Amino acid sequence: MPITVGQDTAKTRKTLTVGNQSVAYYSIPAAEAAGLGDFSRLPAALKVVLENMLRFEDGKTVTVDDIKAFSEWADKGGKNPREIAYRPARVLMQDFTGVPAVVDLAAMRDGIVALGGDAEKINPLNPVDLVIDHSVMIDEFGNPRAFQMNVDREYERNMERYTFLKWGQSAFNNFRVVPPGTGICHQVNLEYLSQAVWSDKDQHGETVAYPDTLVGTDSHTTMVNGLAVLGWGVGGIEAEAAMLGQPISMLIPEVVGFELTGEMTEGTTGTDLVLKVVEMLRAKGVVSKFVEFYGAGLDTLPLADRATIANMAPEYGATCGFFPVDGETLRYLRTTGRSEERIALVEAYAKENGFWRGADYAPVYTDTLSLDMGTIVPAISGPKRPQDFVALDNAKTAFSREMAETFKRPMGKEVPVEGEDYTLESGKVVIASITSCTNTSNPYVMIGAGLVARKARALGLNRKPWVKTSLAPGSQVVSAYLEAANLQEDLDAIGFNLVGYGCTTCIGNSGPIQPELSKAIADGDLVATSVLSGNRNFEGRISPDVRANYLASPPLVVAYALAGTLDIDLTSEPLGQDKDGNDVYLKDIWPTQKEIADLVEATVTREAFMSKYAEVFTGDEKWQGVETTDSLTYDWPSSSTYVQNPPYFEGMAAEPGVISNLHDARVLAVLGDMITTDHISPAGSFKESTPAGQYLIDRQVAPREFNSYGSRRGNHQIMMRGTFANIRIKNEMLDGVEGGYTKGPDGTQQSIFDAAMAYQKQGTPLVVFGGEQYGAGSSRDWAAKGTALLGVKAVIAESFERIHRSNLVGMGVIPFEFTGGDTRKSLGLTGDETVSITGLEGDLKPLSNVPCTITYPDGTTKDIQIKCRIDTAIEKEYIEHGGVLHYVLRNLAAA
Repeated sequence: MPITVGQDTAKTRKTLTVGNQSVAYYSIPAAEAAGLGDFSRLPAALKVVLENMLRFEDGKTVTVDDIKAFSEWADKGGKNPREIAYRPARVLMQDFTGVPAVVDLAAMRDGIVALGGDAEKINPLNPVDLVIDHSVMIDEFGNPRAFQMNVDREYERNMERYTFLKWGQSAFNNFRVVPPGTGICHQVNLEYLSQAVWSDKDQHGETVAYPDTLVGTDSHTTMVNGLAVLGWGVGGIEAEAAMLGQPISMLIPEVVGFELTGEMTEGTTGTDLVLKVVEMLRAKGVVSKFVEFYGAGLDTLPLADRATIANMAPEYGATCGFFPVDGETLRYLRTTGRSEERIALVEAYAKENGFWRGADYAPVYTDTLSLDMGTIVPAISGPKRPQDFVALDNAKTAFSREMAETFKRPMGKEVPVEGEDYTLESGKVVIASITSCTNTSNPYVMIGAGLVARKARALGLNRKPWVKTSLAPGSQVVSAYLEAANLQEDLDAIGFNLVGYGCTTCIGNSGPIQPELSKAIADGDLVATSVLSGNRNFEGRISPDVRANYLASPPLVVAYALAGTLDIDLTSEPLGQDKDGNDVYLKDIWPTQKEIADLVEATVTREAFMSKYAEVFTGDEKWQGVETTDSLTYDWPSSSTYVQNPPYFEGMAAEPGVISNLHDARVLAVLGDMITTDHISPAGSFKESTPAGQYLIDRQVAPREFNSYGSRRGNHQIMMRGTFANIRIKNEMLDGVEGGYTKGPDGTQQSIFDAAMAYQKQGTPLVVFGGEQYGAGSSRDWAAKGTALLGVKAVIAESFERIHRSNLVGMGVIPFEFTGGDTRKSLGLTGDETVSITGLEGDLKPLSNVPCTITYPDGTTKDIQIKCRIDTAIEKEYIEHGGVLHYVLRNLAAA
């Protein structure tokens, strides 16, 4: 990104000499000396944002008053919600969210040509890395052929998408693709792409050093904050704007300080720690806030554990969970193969500019909380939310309670399985998966899982036959150290064979379970369970056959595969019997911290990282064999069911419109609390009876080739049909019905897609009502895109999660919040009402309260006030343009 310097901050530009290299940088102490404020008390996370202001101050987009506001933030006790324009250094994508982003860029090239502009103006100005990690599905498992067979099927299913991405790699500047089979984007980012301190040439050709920052099209972009790299997830539409040079409009955030003291005790893992952190921060309430971790406990906390905590920032609701630079940061950079010159620069820069966590580090925080890590106990979380912490010694009791209170089903009902000599009952674990960036990046828990497998194997224990087991490491380095420690052989022996390098079960790519098991679950109306080492366990996400999903550390995933059920107290009941018939307990196979640490020290080496990442962008023969065209604009294949030109820019005028009041809108859905982006836009598999399935059947696509919603995000026809189509979503307009259904214009039950299309034909606008934390979870742009394409003009909820609110605005859908204690329940909404919202025309101020009139079926009306969650002036412009992409496109065309 070209660096321009304002008159007032030119004096803050200094030179830093490290060894043989000299670089320019923007000095926070120099800004203090220049009288711009006292920044010494700012948390390191906020100093990263302040440096961004210094570097991009131009008197217009970023002003001196913006910079001074950071000093006022400290004076006001950690609060000063001033709107600022922030520019991250780079953008990270994965293929599920990256494909639609590249689709949009390709469509914008067509759009700018239609407006008389130059297609080459549509190019990323900031570096973009896209890692293909979300596509591999677990069709094959539990045998040595699993990896190769899953990779082969991945290419069979996704060749159209891969051809398109490879075209994008050659068509767009500043855009790189990491091929399939390399690893999960966040782990590749942590282990290789991130530099902690970035350096680049400015417009004068001089090298400038600055903090490594990014946004990503996946909510778990936050993982890299464990390496002191400030990053968070945004929707694809916001990421596209950032890569096209648009600043991210944000308010100076509050920063909650989370003090860690003490140290982890024997028998506990980083996963247990993060599950407790998630529970505590969800209870605290940190939505739209930064969380920064500090305290003496960091002195004993490895970076792998820090990354695990940072990874799950979306689960505790924060924008990010940041760890300042310290000696452990430098150790990790060295172990993972970064150059000594880079490491020296990181240390010198961090100390010079106030980012270093030393013994005297004591910034001002908006609020604080504290946790003694010595109090952490083994735990799992579930069955539906990551924050539902369950201590392991209470897991059996808690599951029985969930059966009675949540699922309302009895325990102990046994159902025979056709062709097998065992029965199924509620609580049986049918999926046990070591998966996800959250834990597979952490060698301590991965080595721990391998040692549990080794000890179990030696005693003659094996997974239960109804458990589908899988191991999907986050990078090839994990396989390197598991093989170096001879642990992969032990994992293979109990069914945890390598199935691929990618998100797999965590994103819903679990693949099918044995048909006879699926039938028994359905016939008996059982609550089957999964245990995975991931970060998400929302309803309907993991598998259509599984109702209760639990997050656990990799060693506990192995243990539950051996036990085969949640209806067991692993702390006191035997997992099984050894070869001599003796009971074997968890304590008999659990490794000590020293056993784990010794193996990590011996096998997790700098050489392994350098070797596995030496040709990270090259790919295997399959990737190299993907053929594509060389053209500025994409030749959209009309027959493709994966990639289609979206309708966003069809008939777009050269000038923006205005925001209009909403009159007599009908209700498409009335939804409850914690409606996640998985509910709104599921990523997993779908059946032929769904609108998306029927669309593919009509185009002669066999159900075996359906793939998943996530893999087809480049086709708006599929994704519109998948919007609000989660199998577990409950529209309160219908009594007790699960799935994507609503009332159509004639009052009869039909699919949400069919009803929306019928309303569109009538020219009727639509609204959606929701409860608390609407849009929690993944940074899934299609949750907003699909909402917009269905004709929804407004979403009215009790509260919104940060990313989804931003995505709605980015797609031209206005979010509103109830005020004055009103809720969908207090208003008695059934979905048969009409809704009118006024006060939107003319001089609408951000965050204004506006009138809303609800007209009930009997003709009575209720007037309420709702808060318009257009939060900033630039967001108002986005809505006027019809979305952020329209805003960018018009500006580029006009230029």
